[in-house]
Amino acid sequence: MLKVMHIGLGPLGQKIVRYISQREGLQLVGAVDIDPNKVGFDLGELCNLEPLGILVSGNLTAANAESEVAVLATVSELVQIEYQIMELAENGLNIVSTCEELSHPWNTNPEIARNIDRICKDNNVACVGTGVNPGFLMEYLPTVLTSVCQNVGQIRVERIQDASARRIPFQQKIGAGLTLAEFDARVAAGTLRHVGLPESVYFIADSLNWKLDDVQETLAPVIAKEKITSGYKTIEAGQACGVEQIGIGLMAGREVIRLRFRAAVGEPEPADTIEIIGSPNIKSTIPGGIHGDIATCAITVNALRAITKVSPGLKTMLDLPVAGYFTRFVS
Repeated sequence: MLKVMHIGLGPLGQKIVRYISQREGLQLVGAVDIDPNKVGFDLGELCNLEPLGILVSGNLTAANAESEVAVLATVSELVQIEYQIMELAENGLNIVSTCEELSHPWNTNPEIARNIDRICKDNNVACVGTGVNPGFLMEYLPTVLTSVCQNVGQIRVERIQDASARRIPFQQKIGAGLTLAEFDARVAAGTLRHVGLPESVYFIADSLNWKLDDVQETLAPVIAKEKITSGYKTIEAGQACGVEQIGIGLMAGREVIRLRFRAAVGEPEPADTIEIIGSPNIKSTIPGGIHGDIATCAITVNALRAITKVSPGLKTMLDLPVAGYFTRFVS
């Protein structure tokens, strides 16, 4: 039985708790959230489950200390999560986090990445950032598909999502329902973007041993052509209904990686497509696309077993055994 500490009980964190509670071989033994409106409540009741007999604590010291691995579902930015990882590592916990910038920070935040790696090694634990994207769809899966290639010249990935079925914070994060002026203001403030696209570009490049000259990223609103009522709020024609970002990796002046991320409420033809230009050429499309919230929660839970089987330090998903579904945990 693998004992799990859960940190971060927003909508995504609560869904992860529900997934863990349903998985044989995993045992929740503690939970932490800094929200005073959640501290002291039974974890199960907070997550719309039967009572679990676990009260949410306001800090790690007050939580149950018998855990072996931690789920860290708090923030997206590396600079905000560094101290949280340090505290968990010093308590001897392996860490699986949904922090997007943690998925491959060696190029985008090298100093913090080295510090996290050192802290984990000093405390004999391992840490990984994962999720559907980044963590799987736009970098890990394309890299795995190159396993059958004799050579690779270019990788292109498109993730086109209808955000109507996604959680409200996700719809808000992509700017759904904002005027274009509001959208631009939030982009300028750095509070509106899909986090992790440059990390995904570097993940692919490093796994293929490509030395990139530059990584470029663009961001633009997806503009509603008519009124949309399928999301968490009504979106009028002319307002932003989502975001489109493109990440490009250049090597020797040539585009070798192109990642297109488009998430919008009411997107008519969602799909995930991976294309590898090489020998052989490969094109794989998942019609409808992978549901982001389900996939992020599932891969986080599935990685709990895998993180216990690697050497200490900061890892990427390529460093772990395949984080596949399991029905029970066997050490």
